[in-house]
Amino acid sequence: MSNKYQKLYRSRENRMLGGVCGGLGEYFDIDPTLVRVLFVFGAFLGIPGALLLIYLVMLILVPQEPELVAEVQAA
Repeated sequence: MSNKYQKLYRSRENRMLGGVCGGLGEYFDIDPTLVRVLFVFGAFLGIPGALLLIYLVMLILVPQEPELVAEVQAA
């Protein structure tokens, strides 16, 4: 039994602004575009301040993906 776990990083490959949505998409193994669309819909459906705050906090707290991990995933 392996103790393999996944870490959340801001994506180097799938980034539009800070790589937060791309990193969430990679972490949950879903299309990062879907995460971006959910953020936009959430912003228009009444919680724009909360989503902006969450994005900014994640931008500060979630580390950027190491270069080695990005190179291995690209290969």
